[in-house]
Amino acid sequence: MSVSTPNRPMSSRREATRKRLFEAAVTLISEQGYGATSVDEIAERAGVAKGTVYYNFGGKSELYTALMEWGVTRLADTLRDAVPSAETDPGRALVAVLRAGVEFIGEHEALARLLMAETWRTHQVWYTTIRHIRTKAIGVVIELLDALAEAGRLRPDLDTGLAGSALFGMVVTVALDWRTLQPDRPVEEIHATLTHMVDGFLGTTVSPMDP
Repeated sequence: MSVSTPNRPMSSRREATRKRLFEAAVTLISEQGYGATSVDEIAERAGVAKGTVYYNFGGKSELYTALMEWGVTRLADTLRDAVPSAETDPGRALVAVLRAGVEFIGEHEALARLLMAETWRTHQVWYTTIRHIRTKAIGVVIELLDALAEAGRLRPDLDTGLAGSALFGMVVTVALDWRTLQPDRPVEEIHATLTHMVDGFLGTTVSPMDP
């Protein structure tokens, strides 16, 4: 089996194939669950031969582990890319990151539901990997909270690790509630409400309209 290494990166064609398989798996598993989804169905939905799944991943479990890594890494990269620059005020950067999280879930609802459903399951073979990768997403929020704490803009007794997890969970809950129950509401309203909640929770005074 071909293996990607620093000296031999994965080909763009293979990357595209893996992405098709990931997207097919997300759709099927979100519709009918992991146990009820077969390799045959994933391959058919992706438009590839069944052997392509085994060539790229080895089997369904390995595909799913890679899918979890891919999904959470995409989310973490989206959050980190939302920070305008290293010099940006951390309060404004936090607002930008939270908005990016809401928008990511709005655009990738099935993936978000799958990630949230599976990430906290502790008896799966992919738990260790997902726990490590998931930390990247929450870590973006925690880094900004730490910067606010260092600037004296948070309560001194605030546990930024727990607060980061709480904010991450709040973003996920609010975004999925929006997509499920209030899909016609503009994202600006959702973001403004979330920002005001964060202001009260953390004692910050950052306006959602600040540049």
